[in-house]
Amino acid sequence: MKRVVAYSLVALTTPLVFGGVGHHGSITDTSIALPSMEEIIRLVTLRDYNTRVVVIGTMVLGLAAGIVGTFMLLRKRSLMGDAISHATLPGIGLAFIAMTATGGNGKSLPILLLGGFLSGLVGMLCILFIRKYTRIKEDAALGVVLGVFFGLGAALLGVIQKMNTGHAAGLESFIYGKTASMLAADAKLIAIVATAVVVICALLYKEFALLCFDQNFSAAQGWPVLALDIVMMIMVVVVTVTGLQAVGLILIIALLIIPPAAARFWSDDLLKILVLSGVIGAASGLIGSALSALTPRLPAGAIIVLVAAGFFAASMVFGTARGLLLRCCRNLALSRTVGRQHLLRALYEWHETNTPTEAPTHDRTITHGMAIDELLGHRSWSAFRLRRVLARAFADEVITLTGADHFRLTERGMAEARRIVRNHRLWELYLITHADVAPGKVDRDADQIEHILGTVMVEKLERVLQSRTPHLAMPSSPHAL
Repeated sequence: MKRVVAYSLVALTTPLVFGGVGHHGSITDTSIALPSMEEIIRLVTLRDYNTRVVVIGTMVLGLAAGIVGTFMLLRKRSLMGDAISHATLPGIGLAFIAMTATGGNGKSLPILLLGGFLSGLVGMLCILFIRKYTRIKEDAALGVVLGVFFGLGAALLGVIQKMNTGHAAGLESFIYGKTASMLAADAKLIAIVATAVVVICALLYKEFALLCFDQNFSAAQGWPVLALDIVMMIMVVVVTVTGLQAVGLILIIALLIIPPAAARFWSDDLLKILVLSGVIGAASGLIGSALSALTPRLPAGAIIVLVAAGFFAASMVFGTARGLLLRCCRNLALSRTVGRQHLLRALYEWHETNTPTEAPTHDRTITHGMAIDELLGHRSWSAFRLRRVLARAFADEVITLTGADHFRLTERGMAEARRIVRNHRLWELYLITHADVAPGKVDRDADQIEHILGTVMVEKLERVLQSRTPHLAMPSSPHAL
């Protein structure tokens, strides 16, 4: 009963304490005013008790959800948390009905959370059972469990609403969350759960990493894959149930998915992803609850998720491992490299064709150069793109202008072109020798990969060339055969 009274008092004082520090507006006032400097200072220094509880609680919850969510993301089971969170609702309803029927307090938070935990476990086991013993795939199993359990929970809430001994008022907070009413006991529970999750993830780090990246190998090595899977799922259930009171079962899934997805854009190292995911989750909880404290009519749970979405958007654009900006820069650099190599290769092959056999050196080559019309026909370039490639090559002094729209290689360009053509023909030789590709079709395959040949592969191909034709410095073109 004390807890119910405490919830009521917190709900009444929320606009004054948490939802806008020092705000004294009317409850009928629906406007959103900018916070004063005094309110911002009070928030930053965490002077108000309720603000401290909510900020710390949501921050620790974001940390735990981000860490355990990373393994779910790498296991390609992110939506498992969604199904489990919805599966907790029937347990909450059944716990309320059972406690009310026996004369107890139906809204005892520990009992409700225990019911949600058990219901979530049942939902998790249903998913694992359907996936293991039926021909239904995992995505369909997730949809079945999510829909059935959430529908059952909604039906139970309808039954509770019509009961004479109790009502469903307040239970909706488990669906949408009620962050501002978080008490110190809730924050302590979240801190305990977060500590346990971090410790378990640290102790089972290598096992979870192996499970995430190669399940078949871990099973072949004798690791208990199913047991590790269940431990991971139980942690998801625990974090989900713990976060119900803070952000609700609908939004808790966002904290399990968004921080790991955002961290994935910054690194390919699992340990770094775990740390970044935890930091992003914690920062989302901290900033989201702080913004909600400054603006009394913004729901904290929704703001936390929106802040996490902001981190995701920034990571998606600026991430140093998989960010869109980095990928665009890499693609642009690769496109320029490919265009330059194709140009030098075309000029070198033209040079081979038009240089007299008795004067093969560059100093005695003919002086008129290759016409731009010939270059356009040599590659499927547009005139605009070819002009840009020629301009960059001319600026780098690898080609020179010998007349009106006629180009030939400089000494520096000849050396670079010889290396490019050699690598290209080495790769063609490899495809013809080891991949059984017909000489007439090898050019397309070689073009797709010649630009990323590494040093090790080039050395291997050099040995193949030396074993076949040791007297040749430059492999002949297979298309001339």
